[in-house]
Amino acid sequence: MSQPPLTLIVAATTKNGIGKAGGLPWPMLKKEMAYFARVTKRVPSSMTASSNSSKPAQNVVIMGRKTWDSIPQKLRPLKERTNIIITRQAPDSLATSHEDVIVASSIEDGISQLASKEAGLSKTPGRYYIIGGSSIYEAALKLPHQKSILLTRIHKEYDCDTFFPIDLESDQAKQQGWQKKSNAELSGFVEEEVQDDDMEETVKDETVRYRFQLYDQS
Repeated sequence: MSQPPLTLIVAATTKNGIGKAGGLPWPMLKKEMAYFARVTKRVPSSMTASSNSSKPAQNVVIMGRKTWDSIPQKLRPLKERTNIIITRQAPDSLATSHEDVIVASSIEDGISQLASKEAGLSKTPGRYYIIGGSSIYEAALKLPHQKSILLTRIHKEYDCDTFFPIDLESDQAKQQGWQKKSNAELSGFVEEEVQDDDMEETVKDETVRYRFQLYDQS
């Protein structure tokens, strides 16, 4: 089975909190969510330029069942992306005939299913994104695939019950080869100009500062 590179995309507090009671612990950050949507939809130009297929490429988002359930029903599946849902339950518990949805028992099973179905699909896989939750991030980090992490660092602490499984600033992460890349490298990776400074959004009198970052494992 092929091992396509995986990009984990996550928003986390300075203490790596990512969730609370099945949702986000911070208010809805429209600019941050728009960044997530743009980035996960945008097929890298290198993939479109080098593709030998006459079919267009479409990125893939891989998520756990709880993350899928947390998405408002009217927004499921995430449009313009192939959605792979990882669940321990029987596939028919998520019965759907939508071409852009695959139900799998693991990340590798999902990638394998997509590869086996590719010939009959109208699109070819682009970049693979891991979008949560914590156990899916943890499983992805253990895989031998080349990996990158697109991190939105929230500069505020919230009460969280779910955490990103690795502290990217820790000695352990550095020993594992994780390195923070420059803003220019981040902009090149996502193929848009990313502000080289903190972003700021105010929601209902609450101001939240955050910054977009890229980590690669060498």
